[in-house]
Amino acid sequence: MRVVALCAAAIVATAAAGRVAQNGEPIVSVHLLAINDFHGALEPAAGGTGRVGSVDAGGVEYLATHLARLKAANPHTVIVSAGDNIGGSPLLSSLSHDEGAVEALNLAELQYSAVGNHELDEGWSELYRMQRGGCHPVDGCQDGTPFSGAAFSYLAANIIFDPRGANPEDLTRAGVRGSEPRPLFPPYAIHNVAGVRVGFIGAILDEAPTVIIAAGRRDLSFNPVVESVNRAARALRDEGVRAIVVLVHEGANYTGSDINACDLRTSPSFVDLVTRLSDDVDVVLSGHSHVAYNCTIDGKLVTSAASFGVVITDVDLRIRRSDGEVVGKNARNVVVTRDVPKTVAESAVIANYRPVADTVGSRLVGAIEGSLTRAASESGESALGELIADAMLDAARRAAGAGVDLAFWNPGGIRADLVAPGGTGPTPVTYAQLFSVLPFGNELIVKSLKGEAILEALEQQFGERPRIMQFADGFTYAYDAARPAGQRIDRGSVRVGGAPLDPGRTYRVATSNFLWGTGDGLKALAGGTDPVLIGIDVDITAEYLSRHSPARPVVHDRIRRTR
Repeated sequence: MRVVALCAAAIVATAAAGRVAQNGEPIVSVHLLAINDFHGALEPAAGGTGRVGSVDAGGVEYLATHLARLKAANPHTVIVSAGDNIGGSPLLSSLSHDEGAVEALNLAELQYSAVGNHELDEGWSELYRMQRGGCHPVDGCQDGTPFSGAAFSYLAANIIFDPRGANPEDLTRAGVRGSEPRPLFPPYAIHNVAGVRVGFIGAILDEAPTVIIAAGRRDLSFNPVVESVNRAARALRDEGVRAIVVLVHEGANYTGSDINACDLRTSPSFVDLVTRLSDDVDVVLSGHSHVAYNCTIDGKLVTSAASFGVVITDVDLRIRRSDGEVVGKNARNVVVTRDVPKTVAESAVIANYRPVADTVGSRLVGAIEGSLTRAASESGESALGELIADAMLDAARRAAGAGVDLAFWNPGGIRADLVAPGGTGPTPVTYAQLFSVLPFGNELIVKSLKGEAILEALEQQFGERPRIMQFADGFTYAYDAARPAGQRIDRGSVRVGGAPLDPGRTYRVATSNFLWGTGDGLKALAGGTDPVLIGIDVDITAEYLSRHSPARPVVHDRIRRTR
C-alpha cells in the first residue's frame, strides 16, 4: 500500500503535454474535469461553505466559466462528477425538485456522474425523472416549462433495482418494463476521445443504506463497491478498454488546508478500498466527504474536489494511441474563484427560478446576534446544532406534551451556517437562509425507546467517521474516544433531566425520521415504538427562532469528552 502526496507545482495539464511518448509512439492527452457534491448550489454558498481558505469561491455562474476556460486548453475534455449533484440543496434549487440544478449542469456540459446518496433523497423514481425528464407527478414543473432531464448520464455499478414490489404508477411513469432485478443505471460507459477509449465506472459508498432515508432506498439494494467496480473493470478490459476512471461517491477524511496535498492516515478504510480496486483502474475521482485532496494510492491517482462547486479537479491522462494504455497521469485542484465573468446562460437559469424562491424564501423568521455555525467543539457540539436540537425538543413538548424526555439531531442534516457580520447588531434571518441549513425536509417524530437502546445508540455514533449527535437541553453525558468500540460512553455520566438514565425505563425521544430509520448507523433506534409525527425540521426551527430571537452563538457543553 502506498499513499503519495502530489506537489501542486509539478502538476500541469495542457493540450500539448505529451503528444509523443519517449519511444516515439503517438499519445493522446485526455483532459478530465471533475466536481462532486454540488448539491444544487446555483448561487455562491454563504460563510465557510463558500470559501476555500480565505478565497470566496463557488456559484454555478463562475463554475461554468472556469470549466469552459479549462476545457478550452484541451479539446479532448470530459466533464464528470462523483455524485450528489442534487439533494440537500438550497431553496432556489430545492423548490423545483432540483430541476434548476440539472439544467445548470447541462449548460456546464457535465457528461457522466456517479449516483450519490442524496440523489436518492426522493427515491429511485424521482431520480429516473431527473435523468429522463418530465414534470413532477405532484408539483408539476415549477417554472411552467417542460423539464427535459439530464443531458449527462448517471452510472451506478453497485445499485440494484428490484421492480417487483415497486409502486405500479412509478413503474409506468418511469417506463420500467419487466420484473427482474437490474442495475438502477448502467455500471459503466465507454467514451471515445480522439480515437482512444476511456471507461468510466460509477459507484456509491458501501454505507449507502445508513445515509439514505428509508423511503429513498425502497426497492433498492447495494452491493460492495470493490466487488462491483472490479467486475465492471473486467468487463471494460474484455471490451478492449485500457484507460479506466472510477467515479465513486465515497471519500477520505483529509483535514489539511492544502487542496493539492494528501494525508489520509485518518481514513484507513478508504485507503484500503482504493488499494483493493483492480490495478486496471487508473484514476479514482471521489466525493462525499466534502474536502479536497490530491493523492496517489497504490499507483492510482485519487482526488476529491470539496463540495458546492468551489473546486474543480483538473486531470491530464496521457494515453498511448496504439493500445489505449495510460502512460502518464497527473492532477491539480483548482479553486472556482469569483473574479471571472459570470456565464450568462447560467445567470438566466437562476433568474428563471428566482421569483418562486424569493416569494417563499424572503420571509423573515428571526434574528441572530453573532454567527451560528457547525464548527464543533472538542466534544463534537456546535452552537447551531444545539439551537436546532432545542427547537426540536420545544416543538415535541408543545405538540406531544411534557412527557417528551429528550431530543437530538444528526450533524450531517445541518448543511450550512447562519452567518452574521460582526459589529452590526442583530442580523435578520430569512426562511431561505434557514432552508440552506436544513434542506432535507426531515420529519420530527417522537417514539418510545428503552434506556438501554439510547445507550447503544450513543455508542453507535463512533466509527471511522464519528457522527456526534446534537442534543437538546436536559441531556448530558461523557465519553472517552480512546476506549474500545462499544465502551466509549461513560454510562454513569448519562443524565436525562438531571437524573441518571435508567436502562430499563422507557423514554419518549424526539428525532428525525432519517435517524429512526437507522440512518448514520444508529441501528438501536429501530426499536422505537408508538410514533407521533410533530412536523418538518426547517419549519419547526423557523417557528422556534421567531420566539427566541436574537439567538446567540453559545455551546453549552452538554457533552464532555474525557480523552
